Amino acid sequence: MDIKLLRSSITNVQSLIRITGSKSESNRILILQALYPGISIENLSNSDDTHLLQNALKESALDSMSMLIDIHHAGTAMRFLTAYLSIQEGKTTILTGSKRMKQRPIAILVESLRDLGAKIDYVENEGFPPLKIFGKQLSGSRVSLKANVSSQYISALLLIASKLKDGLELTLDGKITSRPYINMTLSLLDSIGVATRFEGDIIEVKPRVSHFQPKTLTVESDWSSASYFYGIVALSPVGTEIILSSYRKDTLQGDSVLADIYKTFGVETIFGDNTITIKKLTAIDRPSSINLDLSHAPDIAQTIAVTAFGLGLDCRLSGLHTLKIKETDRLVALKNELAKLGANIAITNDALHLKPSITIVPNIAVETYNDHRMAMAFAPLALMTNIVIKDAMVVSKSYPDFWNDLKHIGFKIEEL
Repeated sequence: MDIKLLRSSITNVQSLIRITGSKSESNRILILQALYPGISIENLSNSDDTHLLQNALKESALDSMSMLIDIHHAGTAMRFLTAYLSIQEGKTTILTGSKRMKQRPIAILVESLRDLGAKIDYVENEGFPPLKIFGKQLSGSRVSLKANVSSQYISALLLIASKLKDGLELTLDGKITSRPYINMTLSLLDSIGVATRFEGDIIEVKPRVSHFQPKTLTVESDWSSASYFYGIVALSPVGTEIILSSYRKDTLQGDSVLADIYKTFGVETIFGDNTITIKKLTAIDRPSSINLDLSHAPDIAQTIAVTAFGLGLDCRLSGLHTLKIKETDRLVALKNELAKLGANIAITNDALHLKPSITIVPNIAVETYNDHRMAMAFAPLALMTNIVIKDAMVVSKSYPDFWNDLKHIGFKIEEL
């Protein structure tokens, strides 16, 4: 379904917007719950990706010794399940996904698991899903892995590490990408009593041999989803504010850097009791320049680029090499769609440079490329012009209630 966002203004900020639990936290905890059934979860994400992972884990728990699991577009599920299924002794699984998923590389993770003793075959193309995974006890305890491609490869190994006979010593090779996501995984392991250590380029996870005590883990709301409201407030008049829940200062999520980054756009974050209030305090003087290294928070690059475009700012973003292997090549997608709106934008393999724009071309249809973040990142531009979002329900991948929440604060939305 395509939708048209008519030029709008925020009218209702009195009620809380309750954002679903973090997809990143939820998916990690689901794997830990499958490994340690005494874990219970509160505020689990209602995203498609989390539902897909949850269903896949239920399938894998069945008595069948051979099965097919299709995780569609869910990249996190593909990576985490590759590791998880490799230690399910006696079970053989074909793990597949969408056409795009079959184009997303997974060789680095597969080779690391093989080094630990896993038996994994490629069903179609070498280095890419689908995979045939023969679950078994892994004999290895030491492995090295390239750290500059995707932190999800690292987290996939860390999540199963405490179930290996001798634990895991993981050496990271090269510059570490998205370090906060690694720290998130380690913090969750620590919270259930798994001993970990991260010094220099070596991570150690000890095997968990003591009796597991039942534990409830509460998922914080998703900071990546909050980013779109930061974009909305940044493009709104001074004094505009929106209240979101449920958030905390001691967050595990790397995308919480939004609170600091958006100060540059005149947006202040006020932490309350399990809430954040985001408020536009100052106007932006053009032609200000934004220079950010987002290597530890690449998922908010689209939101920031669109915000800078809407404000007519010069914007340079680097550390974006992982965006090329997401749901789409997000750098190319950003260039294509911002250019249609009138932006002067250049990209490389790991960066973009957006030059200041004076006008925004109205009534442009933004392609979303099966990417939830493309749909949500461009939506705030409806505060400045009419805009069409193609395949708008792609947002269900991470934030199914997004369009309803926009209507709640005053956005005018028509189905096409």
